[in-house]
Amino acid sequence: MREQPASHATFIQLAHGQAPVDESILAQLSVGLDSLTDFWRDRYLREYIPAGGSKIKFITGQSGSGKTHLLRLLSTLAKNENLVVVSFSAEKVWLHDFREIYLEILQQSNIIHLLEQCSHKIIEQMGFDWSEIPTGTTFIDFLSQIGLADGITKREIRLQLKEMFMDNPLMDNNFALACSLLCGGMLGHPFLEEQSKQLLLCFLHGHKDVKLSALRPLGISTSKINKFNARHMLRSLSELVRLSGYKGLFIAVDNLEILLDKSSLNALHYTKMRRDDTYESIRQLIDDIDTLRSIMFVFAFDRILIDNDNAGIKSYQALWMRIQNEIISDRINYFIDMLDLDTLSRELYTPQIIMQMSAKLAKIVQSIDVDSQCIDENQAKEIMDLATFGKVAIPRLVNQATLQLTKEAIDNV
Repeated sequence: MREQPASHATFIQLAHGQAPVDESILAQLSVGLDSLTDFWRDRYLREYIPAGGSKIKFITGQSGSGKTHLLRLLSTLAKNENLVVVSFSAEKVWLHDFREIYLEILQQSNIIHLLEQCSHKIIEQMGFDWSEIPTGTTFIDFLSQIGLADGITKREIRLQLKEMFMDNPLMDNNFALACSLLCGGMLGHPFLEEQSKQLLLCFLHGHKDVKLSALRPLGISTSKINKFNARHMLRSLSELVRLSGYKGLFIAVDNLEILLDKSSLNALHYTKMRRDDTYESIRQLIDDIDTLRSIMFVFAFDRILIDNDNAGIKSYQALWMRIQNEIISDRINYFIDMLDLDTLSRELYTPQIIMQMSAKLAKIVQSIDVDSQCIDENQAKEIMDLATFGKVAIPRLVNQATLQLTKEAIDNV
């Protein structure tokens, strides 16, 4: 990948110990994680998920251990492997109600684009090249221009839609019907009025002002999306992702430690009931994961969510029993469901790797008028000792030692 210069925004992110948003900078800074990311890419993103399997992983570690960095790196790898990638923070989306999780996933998945890809597949299955159809012209209009929009051809379009959506056992009936009508509207047959199109999209996106009486003429049964049927709707969405030509759905959820934050300044404040509902929601997702297809969830959280016995994950035994690592080994096990970056860093980060991390960071910020200093071997060993006995992880310590900036200096960048 071609190296890109750092921007001022990227530098501020790095100085504050935050993972850079820029994918190129992210890749340049990734040192020592190749064995992990290559393993997950090969075993999960290339093999297991495209083959129809689904998986849930958890990433934990102390402050600055690289959880967000790893999540964004995995998201980039998933996108490169032709998966639909959804990424959000628990600080922005309620987790106690799975309906909210599903709707966020649906919003980021871009269902219109997915249905357009499905319409292209139907056109190809009928022996035509969708790229030859002029922009703004539907498939049925194109057929009319060449004299092929007869009853038999229209019937074939309906059969293709029925086979793709309505006869698909992995799709919810309402979801399948909405997709069939919307995709048919894109093809031009069956004709779909703009008002009906918007109504169907509002239904799929869970708009609460949608009237059930307005949905009945379209064939949608009288049930809205709620926390009880949201997982089934997610299974339908993942099937739509697969039908559209993607290999699967990758979902990264960061900052789960917000569940323990008692500050009233946060937009999302979790009471004990909401926190337990979140644990139960994740527990149910784990138990239902085998009923889903081609989905990978990765949740990341600060280790305080484990260490806090009263309100953390351990306080909800039904969830803790499912995600704890029952077998502890001195060897790195990339198959485990809960990956501890603190333990992993002690195995992967040598003084040489730390020096390489520092050198790459210094090189990235050299295009900005900011002083930086590459770490030597003695400093690298000191950082390893600090990370072992302190509360700050190796990546954050490397940032602090290399950039050597005070908060006032960061604000002036």
